[in-house]
Amino acid sequence: MRLAAVVVNPALLGNMSWESLQKFGEGLNGVGLVVCSEQSTVAQRVRGLRMGMDDWIGKPCHPEEVVARIEAVTRRHRRVEAASSTDVGPLTIGELEFRIDRYEVLAAGRPVDLTKREYELLLLLARSDGRVLPREDIYQRVWGYAMARGDRSVDVFVRKVRHKLEAASPDWRYVHTHFGIGYRFDAEPAVAGIDQTLAVERIDTVIGDEPAVATPIGT
Repeated sequence: MRLAAVVVNPALLGNMSWESLQKFGEGLNGVGLVVCSEQSTVAQRVRGLRMGMDDWIGKPCHPEEVVARIEAVTRRHRRVEAASSTDVGPLTIGELEFRIDRYEVLAAGRPVDLTKREYELLLLLARSDGRVLPREDIYQRVWGYAMARGDRSVDVFVRKVRHKLEAASPDWRYVHTHFGIGYRFDAEPAVAGIDQTLAVERIDTVIGDEPAVATPIGT
């Protein structure tokens, strides 16, 4: 039988629970990951969701709620798979090659070490045909539910993806910020001698969703 979702209680994983949960999240491509635990804090639940877990259920909980949440997670994953199945061939942009059937991204022929959620976010942007995707739309389509006001998960994950892409493909810039709106994917040669990505991240961290007067070149 094909595995659809995994339910994990971190208390059973011992002192390495966070490391184990992260490995689960990174290794279970196409499989839902639901955490069910007692005595969890808001900070712990937020950390888990940002690490790539699909849902976090607090104990005590009713079995029917657990089943319903698992069904919701698997529905979201099926929608992602259905969208991916329409184009399973490789997608090449700049030095990046998306091997969609393998959940894999190569940069100049070398694998880029992306987590499941980082891969889903990058693939969503890469398939947007150069359009600017609002943060709310990205969150809805990658995380599967509406983004809460003030949530910076999209920005955090974009920052991680950028750093990994720059390390793997330093001569290109792929993810560009549109202040107050969201992000756009386009392969553009890096501007020699100017670390604009760092500047963009600093400004974006400060102003968040506030509109900017001008957008630096290459962002």
